[in-house]
Formats: sequence, C-alpha cells, structure tokens
Amino acid sequence: MVLLIDANIVLDFLLRREPFYDDARQVMELCSSQKADGCIALHTVTTIWYILRKVPERQRRQALRSVCDLLEVVGATHSEVISAIDNTAFKDFEDCIQTKCAKTAQADYIITRNADDFALSEVTAITPSELFEKL
Repeated sequence: MVLLIDANIVLDFLLRREPFYDDARQVMELCSSQKADGCIALHTVTTIWYILRKVPERQRRQALRSVCDLLEVVGATHSEVISAIDNTAFKDFEDCIQTKCAKTAQADYIITRNADDFALSEVTAITPSELFEKL
C-alpha cells in the first residue's frame, strides 16, 4: 500500500499537535514498519520548512531530514502542473497538486485530516481513522 501523507499529518506528528498527534504518530509508524510505503509531495517539504521557521534551524533540518528518511519525496510533472493550473473545478490549487503527486507516486490513498478538500481528487483521500479501519 502506498500512502501520500498530507502536510497536516506530518505537522501534527512533528509538533505533537493535540488532539491529532496520536493518529499522526500511528500513520508515521505504519510507514516506518514497512506495512505501507509513505511518500510526501515535494512542495509539502518546503511548506513545512516555512511553517517551522520559528523552530531553530538545526532542529528544523533534523525534523525534515527524519521525515524525508521515512517518506519518499515525490513530485509532479510539468504537464501535471499545467493540468492543475487549468483545473478550475478543483478550488484549492495546492490540493490539486497534492493529487497530481499522489497519482505520480501511484498512491492508494492521500492521508489527510481534510479529506473533504479532495472530493475531486484522482486518488482517494481518507483520514487516519479511515485508514486504520481499512487495515
């Protein structure tokens, strides 16, 4: 099973955000146990870097390195980015790019707290709880 992990799950894990931390931890453990192949979109890495800008640089680098050691970084092709730009039905451009990255990675699911934002996704988006039910 291949899972594209959305930024909110990674941030819940790194920042131990309650009440979401336990689910995020379980998702990351699932990826580290090799029961699932986890991946993260390239643009998510830069987004996390920016969001963590108040964290000391050394800690921020260590956190992102540990995430990238666990999750494979995937991108979208030029034509997929153009397709996302032209997709006026998908209201959130960043989420549309997430979908393109998930498709490139041949992900089975996008794991996010905001599954409703991916109603038009080419890859099914589910919450951590829904993932655990499927397992």
